[in-house]
Amino acid sequence: MIADNFIYCKPETKKDAVKAYEKLKKESNKVFYYGGGSEIITMARAGSNVPDAVIDIKGIPECNVLELKNDVLIIGGAVSLNDINESKLFPLLGTTGARIADHTNQCRITVGGNICGTIIYRETVLPLLLTDANVSIYGPGRRRTLPLNEIFHERIMLDQGEFIYQIKIKKEMTETPFIHVKKTANEKIDYPLVTVCATQYKGRLRMAFSGICSYPFRSTDIEEVINNPEISVGDKLNLIHNLLPEPPLTDYEGSGEYRIFVMNNIIEKILERYHNNAKIL
Repeated sequence: MIADNFIYCKPETKKDAVKAYEKLKKESNKVFYYGGGSEIITMARAGSNVPDAVIDIKGIPECNVLELKNDVLIIGGAVSLNDINESKLFPLLGTTGARIADHTNQCRITVGGNICGTIIYRETVLPLLLTDANVSIYGPGRRRTLPLNEIFHERIMLDQGEFIYQIKIKKEMTETPFIHVKKTANEKIDYPLVTVCATQYKGRLRMAFSGICSYPFRSTDIEEVINNPEISVGDKLNLIHNLLPEPPLTDYEGSGEYRIFVMNNIIEKILERYHNNAKIL
């Protein structure tokens, strides 16, 4: 519940959502698109970011789609993490979402909200980066569909008034062998010290990371090292440290040095499983 007064709008089409945004933006300072609302509510309760208006996109049919169509999985931006997990249509994304929060919050957090949120971990991004997902975006004057790899750089690069209404992944990519490892400081459900998602596609490992840095990422340079059979595991780990996009994160969850230690253990175990079984899962 948000204690402050704010305008609430629930349009039934993408076009009406953008019209509402443009109108409300002229009258208000802070207009948020609203999917599950968990982060908006948390920030508002804390008084850190109180909206003047929210536009609820759950009334837009395209934002609630969760289906396979012509060998493409379509996930609406307002689909909850719980619905994705229970559908079994994308096991890696379902598993990742199930470890982000408890069941009550999984029913409220949406995939679009997690991708666009301000909380740095944004773990649902990892499976999408690994599976070459495309993101359909709607905003003032245009609709565009782009590879997530092209528009996610530390955060999703949306222009003012834009929102994610659908995510599209080829069915074959949702079925690749995978592993998901999340290590937390204390509880099973908590922010990660390190989360690693890995997939096996066309004989190569792909890896994406959250927690080790201040934003989630996938690095093709790291993957080149991981997949090089001429480099020992120890040397691979040392090279990966130098290929991180920024120094490892230090916060109340753990130091950068400890995060490196945890990441090393995760990668070693993934490589051991991969080389022993020629597959991850």
